[in-house]
Amino acid sequence: MPLDKLESATVSAERRGASNPIYVICQSGGRASKACERLQEAGLAHVYCVEGGMTAWERINLPVERGATKVISLERQVRIGAGSIVLLGVALARTIHPAFLAIAAFVGAGLIFAGITDYCGMAFVLSKMTWNRQSPR
Repeated sequence: MPLDKLESATVSAERRGASNPIYVICQSGGRASKACERLQEAGLAHVYCVEGGMTAWERINLPVERGATKVISLERQVRIGAGSIVLLGVALARTIHPAFLAIAAFVGAGLIFAGITDYCGMAFVLSKMTWNRQSPR
């Protein structure tokens, strides 16, 4: 479930009376941690964040079931997008005007910001794209 679709009240209502724990996991652990905070603030008990996310899970060879999705991971989409924008900025600077280097500088600054804050604006925008949305079951 995407973090922006997580409604604590709905989860709480669905779990009324349930005592089994909730384990929350994402790719690296950042979004799962935020989801756990929301669920705990809504009064749910026994909510656990899987530290390190799927990356850590796979690193220690725990079993994984994958869906039939053909979507590239969000992290790879960000790398492809950032690299493409930087390459475009450099090409435009070389062929049209050096001021286009500002495009590459902007992307570099965005990557540094994402590394420091653990918030990536490009990932946020890409997560809203239709190819990254799960169809309702």
